[in-house]
Amino acid sequence: MNVTLWIVTGLLATVALAGGISKTFVPKDKLAAAPGGGWTATAAVPFIKALGTLELLAALGLILPAALDIAPVMVPITAACWILLMVGAITTHLRHNEAKFIAVNLVYLALAVVVVWGRFGPYSF
Repeated sequence: MNVTLWIVTGLLATVALAGGISKTFVPKDKLAAAPGGGWTATAAVPFIKALGTLELLAALGLILPAALDIAPVMVPITAACWILLMVGAITTHLRHNEAKFIAVNLVYLALAVVVVWGRFGPYSF
């Protein structure tokens, strides 16, 4: 189960890294034209950049604490924060009628729940 949790955590970190890079470094007009990025058309640039920065921090927080054995409890805490981020993403996609992206966010949310359960529960570091 430990290997499974590492795989799930790595997958979430990859998703967070990709989302963080795009929101932090891709111009707003390109984000708005991308699939699932319609919400950025009405969002302020600083807000988009802040979300991108949070996602980059999540990518680091999901892997580095356990890999370096420095405060590994930060892994499930970061996963719990990711759950909150996904609730916000689901709400945003609902408001913009982007139903297919809600399903993707629900998968990411479920994966984060597994990490929180496993790392706070029976498979903690």
